[in-house]
Amino acid sequence: MRFANKVYALCKTIPKGKVTTYKELGNALGTKAYQAIGQALRRNPYAPLVPCHRVVASNGSLGGFKGKREGEALQEKKILLQEEGIEVVEGSVDLKKYLFRFT
Repeated sequence: MRFANKVYALCKTIPKGKVTTYKELGNALGTKAYQAIGQALRRNPYAPLVPCHRVVASNGSLGGFKGKREGEALQEKKILLQEEGIEVVEGSVDLKKYLFRFT
């Protein structure tokens, strides 16, 4: 299975109302190629079925969306998260409250 497809399959398991991080995805995949994970999600052809908007940076910041780190794309990610009940305060998510870990 292609690396990107492994990322998409894992991303599909993130429940609505939760987020995970690029690092958590990497740990679950057994890799530290966090940028490669970001690149796969950037090119996600299966959105919203594969909810890449639920992946944030390890510090809780929104990271990127659709290849952008600011502007309309990031605003869209914020809105998608808020529609799922996730609070986004000053561009960040409280990982203590919303983090999903793969088991």
